[in-house]
Amino acid sequence: GLVSGYKRGKVDAVIGRITDLTLAFPSFLLIIALTRPFTQRLESLGVPEGNPARLTYIILVLGSFGWVYVARIVRGQTLSLREREFVEAARASGAGTFRIVFKELLPNLWAPIIVTVSLALPGYVATESTLSFLGLGMLPPAASWGAMLGDSVRYYRADPTYLFIPGVALIILVLAFNIVGDALRDALDPKADRQSL
Repeated sequence: GLVSGYKRGKVDAVIGRITDLTLAFPSFLLIIALTRPFTQRLESLGVPEGNPARLTYIILVLGSFGWVYVARIVRGQTLSLREREFVEAARASGAGTFRIVFKELLPNLWAPIIVTVSLALPGYVATESTLSFLGLGMLPPAASWGAMLGDSVRYYRADPTYLFIPGVALIILVLAFNIVGDALRDALDPKADRQSL
């Protein structure tokens, strides 16, 4: 996103098409469909069997599809920042592209990156829980709220708390991450508060 927004032109067009292509994939269906073959492939490459291979797969897939949203936001912010006076002053003083990108632009982009990542975390937690609920995520003895919810389906009539406790804990965690993300956005973007008033 940073390179795309700063360079513009052909670089921006190529990176834009890559992000569009990534967004076009039905990521959740791909995660479900490719879990078994990819975990078996990771195990054949030397990743320990079971949960380590599954965890590696989940991290790789969520990272492969999750970077796009951060890149889009960073690109938009970079497009507006690259025209600011401090970037023009750095260019006028003879600073190279590397210095402008990493010393001038990147420090001004940390706030939107942190907010975007904190708001994306609940989705990752929910995705892992859904995969574990379907039996494609973490396996026992690893603790997963999705696996607990999956196990509780058989026992919810005899003991409803077995279903209630992991479900409420998952809801509270996702809600807490969303509240933290909103608080970070408000704290790191002082203009947002004034605009809402």
